[in-house]
Amino acid sequence: MAGDWIKMRVDLSTSPKVVRISSALRADRLRVIGGLHAVWCLFDVHSEDGNLPGYTLDALDEMIGFPGFASAMASVGWLVDDGESLSATRFDEHNGQSAKRRAMETERKRETRKLSAVDADKMRSREEKRREDKEEQTLVASKLAQCPHQEILSIFAEELPELPQPRVWDGKRADAMLARWRWVLADLKKKGKPHDKAAGLEFFRRMFAYISKSDFLMGRKTDWTCSLPWIVEAENFAKIIEGNFEPKEAA
Repeated sequence: MAGDWIKMRVDLSTSPKVVRISSALRADRLRVIGGLHAVWCLFDVHSEDGNLPGYTLDALDEMIGFPGFASAMASVGWLVDDGESLSATRFDEHNGQSAKRRAMETERKRETRKLSAVDADKMRSREEKRREDKEEQTLVASKLAQCPHQEILSIFAEELPELPQPRVWDGKRADAMLARWRWVLADLKKKGKPHDKAAGLEFFRRMFAYISKSDFLMGRKTDWTCSLPWIVEAENFAKIIEGNFEPKEAA
């Protein structure tokens, strides 16, 4: 989309990681920078949390037209391949809307410091004020819609003790759970149903009960089983609640 952008450091070309990738691929550093830009743009457009389900290293290489590039990124810690998806490390620091808002706010403050207090007020446009009001509303809504992570984890352990139990629940995992929790409450409200904490927890309990009946998700037909981090990824979560797995019934 026109006007979209991503953050890239001005000294990236001299980064030791860029030098390592350039040496490993015997490629010009400027081509490496171009490859990084293409990969990070791909994550920025198609991922909310830095994760791309279904992507492989080979698929990413083909996407940007640079054989071996994805593996080289993984070797320096800029990419993680878990066999089911690719993840961009430190995504929330450099990509996504929150990182962009922080960057724009930092730049605005830098420019404001150059001006007097009176001049700064004159320079602020109506658009800037509307954006700040919207961000404030978003922050308030976020505080009001806190997710009961530990209670959901406990329900998961009760309903699906056979599945791997997560030991760490923060960062991208917590962000993904919060996003799904907000969606559940909003969907319940839209349908005219109770949409408080108790109703949200009951939704997750019923969804986990649905998963327990699925041979595919429980690994009764394959060596693979789903996990809670996998479940709360946006695409997987949607497929589950739409009843795309056995049995053919809604969660």
